[in-house]
This record gives sequence, structure tokens and C-alpha cells, in this order.
Amino acid sequence: MMHGGGSGSSSSGAIPKRGGNGSSESLSSDSKSSFSKDSQGQSSTSSTSNEPHISRYQSSAVFSSDRPANGEEVPVIPGEKLQRMSRDVTYLCPFGGPIKGNLYLTNYKLYFASKDRQNTFEVPLGVVNRVEKVGGVSSRGENSYGIEIFCKDVRSLKFAHNPENHSRREFFEDLQQLAFPISKKLLPFAFSYSEQFPEYGWSVYEPIQELKRLGIPNESWKITRLNDKYDLCDSYPSVWAIPAAAEEELIRSVASFRSRSRLPVISWLHPFSQASITRASQPMVGVAARRNKDDERYLQMILDANAQAHKLYVMDARPNANALANKTKGGGYESEDVYQNIELVFLDIHNIHVMRSSLGKLKDICYPTIDDSKWLSNVEETRWLEHIKCIISGAVRIVDKVENNKTSVLVHCSDGWDRTSQLTSLSMLLLDPYYRTLKGFEVLIEKEWLSFGHKFQNRIGHGDDRHSDADRSPVFLQWVDSVYQITLQFPYAFEFNEYFLITILDHLYSCRFGTFLYNTERERWTNDLKKKTVSLWSSINSRKELYLNPFYCEETGANRVLLPKENDLVRKHDRLAHVLLPNPAIRHMKTWTGYYCRWNPRMRSQEPDWAVYQKLQSFKSQLERKLGDVRLEVESTRTHHMLHSLQV
Repeated sequence: MMHGGGSGSSSSGAIPKRGGNGSSESLSSDSKSSFSKDSQGQSSTSSTSNEPHISRYQSSAVFSSDRPANGEEVPVIPGEKLQRMSRDVTYLCPFGGPIKGNLYLTNYKLYFASKDRQNTFEVPLGVVNRVEKVGGVSSRGENSYGIEIFCKDVRSLKFAHNPENHSRREFFEDLQQLAFPISKKLLPFAFSYSEQFPEYGWSVYEPIQELKRLGIPNESWKITRLNDKYDLCDSYPSVWAIPAAAEEELIRSVASFRSRSRLPVISWLHPFSQASITRASQPMVGVAARRNKDDERYLQMILDANAQAHKLYVMDARPNANALANKTKGGGYESEDVYQNIELVFLDIHNIHVMRSSLGKLKDICYPTIDDSKWLSNVEETRWLEHIKCIISGAVRIVDKVENNKTSVLVHCSDGWDRTSQLTSLSMLLLDPYYRTLKGFEVLIEKEWLSFGHKFQNRIGHGDDRHSDADRSPVFLQWVDSVYQITLQFPYAFEFNEYFLITILDHLYSCRFGTFLYNTERERWTNDLKKKTVSLWSSINSRKELYLNPFYCEETGANRVLLPKENDLVRKHDRLAHVLLPNPAIRHMKTWTGYYCRWNPRMRSQEPDWAVYQKLQSFKSQLERKLGDVRLEVESTRTHHMLHSLQV
């Protein structure tokens, strides 16, 4: 069965046709398309060594029959329509110099093709952060009149137009409308994308099924649907688990005392000790040190759910100074003098504004030029790896308390949807080998990031032209980078490879899939994303072989299979082998050049990583088959000898 989506309306047909004698041509969005793939299922674009914008990771593509007058083909995907083309545009490549060609605009991407078709690349419009005009009609000098495009994935591109053609204005206006549909009150491309896949990605995460996998409900925890209509907390999912003794009146009281009504709910439960990881937002104590008896009693219930512990650790992701400053705004933290049997720990992870600034500095040293002589000092000045180190260090502290001390941990920051998501999901990844599988990682993102209301729309700015919005921040990118750092220390523990992580980040921005659109589960439900868009997991799970780690060892990170109770000692020993404790020291942190520097041709390998992974995976499968054949042969020989000895 094939699954798809994209039946909703979108901006694809919203661009008016323009006439004129210039070199910018508006193409009908109503013209019919015929689709076909090449033998490899890959885009038939080509590149040369000096072309930095060809991604090492090409997605499948089809070709449109909407051909410009010169007969050139533009690769499109189902639902994509060619909108405009500009002839005789010069791409100002920062590595190989000016390249003359044609620039095409669809409702999904920008596509540049050089005159000889040897240099082609594309940029999904969702990746565009801002567009600026360069020079005026009277500008002097070659290539001084055109458009500059700044992207969310580090790169920036400059295109020079011929001022005599008067093509820039029309192209610029169409680009602004298609790249920023939300600002124009239109829908992103995901609502037009209609590719069919054999796997249905929207069914990857089922909250009840995941809670049951964790052993919930039980005598200490229960599943509740109090938020079924999202009226208790509009940024929480409709289904979550709470202490079994908590009644509705108490839950509503606790929610009223927590920022954005984000009360403590469970994220993960230890299979043996019953130590839990819960998540929340800050308590609204303020400078007056307000108290809420129900909130205090509720935290005691979380502690009591773990019979082996006598203390609840509250891991506040913020620096102490920031938490104190939040008191002046009505927020704050749990006082050890008020909340009995808790220990408060500050993890010193800075806010979204600091992280945005840090990433900006990292982009500056990675693109377009890299100064090898000052690379290490430049990286240090960005403080990016220092922030990554703090996140990993915080997760390791949570894992230590839960696994080694058998104590429960409550995690929060200010509102509980940024740093809290980073910490809970990373610690769960270290504790539970299920989340280190391909599907498990998808479940982890769906659960801890999407369902619990990380503000993807605000942090990424999907289809929004407000590029200076203070809400923009690379919170999710930072978490994926942290995951990458851990894969370097434990290369055999993850079923997925680096290409998988990069693919997720590429489509975080692309707006091709509905997965990362909007801020909350409520908004996705209201906009009917499961029916109108395609899930990213549909695409990934239909091509799993591209994303598998050939070095993955199932014994270090596979299934959470519980053996009978009489084998508890065996189970506990086996479990310890499945917990990862990475070294968070800064000397172990490495700049992710495979992501941040991939547009620089000097930093790219000759063969794409995904192709290398495929070859290794194929070789691994051959060896496994040979091993199976040898085992059968040995077993057959052994049986033959046993029968022979019995006859003798």
C-alpha cells in the first residue's frame, strides 16, 4: 500500500503570469507534468569539483515536462511546479568563480543550471532565511546587479542579473512570495507535495503503545486523557502519564502554578528501579516566593512512585543567575526549604539568544572561506562546542542519577520546550537502546520534541520572512549535533548513520514534509497534517538502507526485551551494558564538518558518505549470509557425526 498526502491548497498556483520581452519567463502552474526516475532513483544533476552547492546527499527526483524554450529539463518532485525562469544569470560561486546559466524557480526550490549543464544545484525554498537585492540599475561593474540569498543551512548564494533585461524585479517578487508563504498567508509546499511511499510515517509514534513499552500503566503511574481537547495545556500532547494517586482537581491546580500550564509528566521509566525522568516548566514562585501546596504534594507523589529513593533531583537547565532573573518576571525554581526531599541542581545551559549568536559565529568561520591557520581558535571563539558540552554533561548527570543512584529526576528550564527537550531526549537516548534504533529515534523526536511542544515554527521560522525574529534559535540543531558527538564516541551503538541525522536537519528546513510544521500537537491536529501532508518518516522508512550504520552491533543497542523475573541478575547486568556514558570533556567535542562545512568543496570526500555506507552495509550482509551458511554446514556436519557414532 502506498501512502501520500498533499491534497490541500497551497501557493503553487498563486503566482500571476507576467509577460514582457525580458529574460525572466513566468511558466504556467497549470501545465501537466509527467514523472520518471533515472536508473538510480537519484537526481540526474551533475557537478564539478569547484561547485560547492551540490549536496552530498541527493534526494530522489523526477523530471517535469514543463520545459523552457531551450528544451532544458528541470528535476521536480510530485506536486512541484515550475513558476519562473531567468536566462543569462551568473552564479557568483565563492570557490570556482562566476558561472553563467539559467535560474529556475518552482513552488519548492531554486534550481540553477550552467550553460553546459555541468554545474547544477538546487536550494529548497524553506531553507531560505532572507533575500536581498544587490546594486541598482545604474550599478557599474560586472556582476554588481542581482540577488543575494542567505540560507538557514550555513550557505549563502549570489546571482547576478543583466540590468538591461529588467528580470530581477519579477524574479525577486516571486521568490519572496514562494519562499515566505506564511508571511503571505499561504500554505507551505508540504501541502502540495504528493509523493507516495510504501511506509506510512505518521503511524511511527503511538503514545499509548510507547507508554506501555515503558511499563505504564502500573501501580504507581497511570495514563490520563485530561488534555484530550488541549484545554488544560495547549502545548502538551493529548495523552500523558502522571502519578496514579493524582486526581483531576490536583492536576489542574498544579498546572495553574507552572509556566504555560506545563506541569510535571513522565518522559521515561526505568525498567527495574522504577526511577523516572519527568519534565515540566518552572514553578511561578516569583519574588514573593509564592507556594502551591498541591505542587509540593505532586512532586512528593513523583518521589513516592520510586520506592528505592528518598530524594527527588530537580535538574534546572538554566544558569543560576538566569533562574534568579526569572523570579523578577514571576517565574523561578523549587526551593529546597519549601519542597521536601528534593535537591536542586543548575546545569548552566544558556538561553536561545546565546545559542543563536553562537551559531552565527560558527557559520561565519565555515562559509564561504575556512581559515586553516586559525581554525581551532576561531571554533573556540564561537563557544559552540562549549554549549554542546554543557548539554551532554547535563544529560550524563541525569543518567547517573537515574541509572546508578536509582533516583528520579525532574527536568525543567523556563517554559520547558527548549533546553528541557534537549536534556530529556538526550538522557533517554543514553539510557534506552530502543531510541538508538532507526525507528526508536523517530519515536524519540515525535515524543519529546513534537508532541511536547518544541516551537519548531518559531525557532526555525518556516515560511516566515521575519529573519531577525528573537524567537529564532538552533535548539533542535544543537541537540542533533549532541547526538552526533555521542555517535563518535560509541560508533557501534547506533543503528543509524550520519546521513540519517543530516537528512533530518535538511528537512527540518525544507518544508517538504509536514513533520516539523507548526509549534504544537494541537496546531498539527487542527490543520489536519496527517491527511494533508506527508511524514518525513514515510520517506526515510521506505529507503532504510540509505540510513543504516554498517558498524551497528545489536548487542549494544537494540531491543528492550525483559526476561523472566528469576533472571533479574542477568537482566540487570545486561542492562548496564546497554547504558551509554559519554565523556563530556571539551577535548572530546569535534566540529561537525560533515554538516557545517559540507558546501566547501575542499571539505568534501570524493565519494558521498551515503554511498560508502551502502557499500559497507552490502558487504556486511554478504558476510552475515556466509556466516549463516557456515553455521548451517557446521550444524549439519555435527548432526551427521552424531548419527554415525550412534550407529557404530
